[in-house]
Amino acid sequence: MGYRFTDLTTACHDDWRAYIEHDFVRQLGNATLPEASFRHYLKQDYLFLIHFARAYALAAYKSPTLADLRQAHEGLKTIVDVELGLHVGFCSEWGISEEALAELQEARATMAYTRYVLDTGNRGDLLDLHVALAPCLVGYGEIANWLNAQSTTLRGTHNPFDAWIAMYESEEFQAAMQAELEWLDARLADVTPARFNELSKIFRDATRLEIDFWQMGLDLSD
Repeated sequence: MGYRFTDLTTACHDDWRAYIEHDFVRQLGNATLPEASFRHYLKQDYLFLIHFARAYALAAYKSPTLADLRQAHEGLKTIVDVELGLHVGFCSEWGISEEALAELQEARATMAYTRYVLDTGNRGDLLDLHVALAPCLVGYGEIANWLNAQSTTLRGTHNPFDAWIAMYESEEFQAAMQAELEWLDARLADVTPARFNELSKIFRDATRLEIDFWQMGLDLSD
């Protein structure tokens, strides 16, 4: 039996749970998150999405097979043609104009995680890059599912952040998360213990940087 994605989360259990169950997430779920914190997060997440698109462009360059190249192309196309537009619309609903988004300065937490992902992808191979991105793509889907399992989570009109939960619990996002898990599981199955330890470090570092991203929102830090 080879390794699976769950082995990564087990190896980094405390950091993974601290990310999934962060105070930002809990407050978002029970509708106590300050709206200023959510707006700050939304702005920085827009910048993150742009770098996420760049990471998929890097994934295309790193792709060893045509199937991997097509996957990277579809990911890049989805972010640029669909997700960024949806995010701009979501920001507009929260009083953040597209002009304001275009003039944003990156917070240090945004720079730290996005540059870490791109540096990891540049230094390593396609699997390194996917593992560095996994806390985002897989993590957000898990967070939505975790929130829905909590008795304290409010839904519908009782929660001004309900649309955020709905986005990541959606069939489309959950399907994308499952596809990524299948991709990761297929490749982790063949790695050696030494290679798995390298990937665990990448995953742990990326997860810790995602924790900092949540904390940035709570603290309104730049």
